[in-house]
Amino acid sequence: MTPGVTHWAGIYGVDLEGLCVFINPAGARLIGYEPDELLGRNMHDLTHHARADGTPYPEQECPIFNAFRQGLPCRIDTEVFWRRDGSAFAVEYSSHPIVNGTQVLGAVVTFVDITERKQAEVALQQAKDELELRVRERTQALETALAQVRQLAAWSESVREDERTRIAREVHDELGSLLVALKMDVNWMDKRLAEQQQRSAEAAEDMRTRMRCKCQNMSLLIETAVDNVGRIITDLRPSILDHQGLWAALEWQAQEFVQSAELELDWHLAVDPALDLPERQAMAVFRIFQEMLSNVGRHARASHLAVSITHENGELCVAVTDNGVGAAPQVFEAGNAYGIMGMRERARHWGGRLEVHSSPGQGTQLILKVELSVQYQ
Repeated sequence: MTPGVTHWAGIYGVDLEGLCVFINPAGARLIGYEPDELLGRNMHDLTHHARADGTPYPEQECPIFNAFRQGLPCRIDTEVFWRRDGSAFAVEYSSHPIVNGTQVLGAVVTFVDITERKQAEVALQQAKDELELRVRERTQALETALAQVRQLAAWSESVREDERTRIAREVHDELGSLLVALKMDVNWMDKRLAEQQQRSAEAAEDMRTRMRCKCQNMSLLIETAVDNVGRIITDLRPSILDHQGLWAALEWQAQEFVQSAELELDWHLAVDPALDLPERQAMAVFRIFQEMLSNVGRHARASHLAVSITHENGELCVAVTDNGVGAAPQVFEAGNAYGIMGMRERARHWGGRLEVHSSPGQGTQLILKVELSVQYQ
């Protein structure tokens, strides 16, 4: 028996004409005959005359007969044998020549019904195909969900940026102008009181002096408020970004940072000043740069900072390198490294990437690379 098959193997022999010279009972039953009915009959014509699709199977192409005609033994499991009633079944057969000395007398053929095996193979392949389809569907669903999350994050960032811009403009237009007007009114009052002091009696002079002092204090407070409003506006959306462009804004931010952090700065800008990024992309680059500097300020404990900004082959490269304490690479891949994660996601939305190079005691280099030729919504 063939392993895994529940039927006994059929065995028959043919002479040089392909006529049956013997067949065992199991083989005869498999094709629907009694053994005596098959003796002397052409076995190819009886059971191997057509292929699985019903097309004729010429005898000269039959591997069974080639065993004794060309001395080519074979073992095949991709064909069918035909029964007496005209039905076919999947078969595995082998054919070997019968040799007496140097003379070939015919061939001996063994065959088994492998219908159940083929059905199992088909079922297994179907299950495999279904599993692969489900995996592809799940993968596609995950990729779609991830893309939606990224789009949502980008949309949220866009909404926040729009809100920052709106608040900055309102603070400037409403609160800023109000404070300036209030300062002018206080100055006017101070001037009027000074004039009145010269004309009034000495009894009121002390009160007026105190009022003038109060107005002067109010003026100082208002000046402080105006300065604070300007600082808030700058934090929300630096006006230099709108008025002088991204490159000036990046340099201004770097100078502000090293001054407050008391670091030495090497500044290198090799970008065509005429190169202009779309507003949202420029803002994304600026915010990522801010987070790079913030990362240095929070963790590096550095004394020196190098910033290099270049543009080659359509790619913007912003590199921030410090000489601080550094960290192991896995630190930047941790689940709570939200600053790095945020920079990476923001860069990825614009077709960019963030590279991190660091080791303990060797400082850290953060590199932002963005393809400027690619436009994203």
